[in-house]
Amino acid sequence: MKRYTLETSGNGLTDITEEIKDAVAASGVTAGLVTVMVPHTTAAVTVYSFPDPLGLDDMNQEIGRLIPTRVDFLHQHDTPQDAAGHIKSALIGINATFIIDNRELVLGHSQKIYFFEFDGPRSRQFYVQVAGSA
Repeated sequence: MKRYTLETSGNGLTDITEEIKDAVAASGVTAGLVTVMVPHTTAAVTVYSFPDPLGLDDMNQEIGRLIPTRVDFLHQHDTPQDAAGHIKSALIGINATFIIDNRELVLGHSQKIYFFEFDGPRSRQFYVQVAGSA
């Protein structure tokens, strides 16, 4: 298992695809699974299309529209953003599992893996676990 540290500059998506590909390559696994896990309750991991960078802005804005930051959340830990971040994380999810085939991470033509920050900027971590046969 490998742990990565990420310094987020604020809310939004950060491409972590290359880190996952590197972990798969270093593992020597030819066929199996790779799981990405985010150990935070105000962040998530997701797959999204990469050809148009404005799509990432759309995703971030729409999630914010669906679960807006507001001051009347019952949970008020650090900031109003904190409660919204917990809900967003629960909906998007803190883990994702992908197939490894012929020593390569299997993704669709325009897919990339993103760390999704909902309560940044912060120092964050994510874990990558590779399992399978060599």
